[in-house]
Amino acid sequence: MPSPFPGMNPYLEHPELFPGLHHWLIIEIARFLSPQLRPKYRVAVEVRMYETIEENSLLVGIPDVIVKSRQTVPDSTMTNVAVTAPAPTAEPVRVIIPMPLTIREGYLEVREVGTEALVTTIEILSPTNKRAGKGRQMYEEKREQVLGSRTNLVEIDLLRKGESMPFLENNIASNYRILVCRGNKRPYGDLYAFNLPSVIPSFSLPLRSGDTEPVLDLQALLNEIYDVSGYDLVVDYSQEAVPPLSKADAVWVNELLQEKGLR
Repeated sequence: MPSPFPGMNPYLEHPELFPGLHHWLIIEIARFLSPQLRPKYRVAVEVRMYETIEENSLLVGIPDVIVKSRQTVPDSTMTNVAVTAPAPTAEPVRVIIPMPLTIREGYLEVREVGTEALVTTIEILSPTNKRAGKGRQMYEEKREQVLGSRTNLVEIDLLRKGESMPFLENNIASNYRILVCRGNKRPYGDLYAFNLPSVIPSFSLPLRSGDTEPVLDLQALLNEIYDVSGYDLVVDYSQEAVPPLSKADAVWVNELLQEKGLR
């Protein structure tokens, strides 16, 4: 069953679904690009790893034990002995301990065959990249490193929630963004800013000057992933999307899903 949305499906931004979608997109982009880039270039799937402490992380194995109050009972055979009962022991309160989590984020690198020179980096932003913390710090450092070199950068943001990556004209408002920044055109880059009702725009993958650049149709790949992975079997369109939609988008989504017979 195809996705009911013409562009990005906001239900796939759910925290339980997006990590899987992120992996799917990394692999499918690599699969699509590889035959078009051979034999001059190869596509490498890389993984960035770091540890962070999430507020909603749970400690596994907290013992489910309650210590009840204890009180001494006088012996009936010792009626003349005064017994003082100790103060009741306070019962414990269950707390959640912040635990370090190992985060693995995939990304793609296009490298020149023979020299292994890095030509283009393709990043798909994750939720940890868009909120304060180690994930964003590490990604911003990586981003600055790429932008300070001659390497091309493709940055794909399919998440409504969180703080968008910075650039000088930050007054551009949109649900989603794709940034194509060529190493020989800096400080300029091409920003594809689009909203929920829009089809995800296609773009040319930047390579070395003079090379034929493949066109990446992210919408087509996303539609294939939706079908192959069976997202229609797990998404409940009778419920509201998570993260929540704006009022205008919620009205549009409700009308669209009613038209598709999903509400």
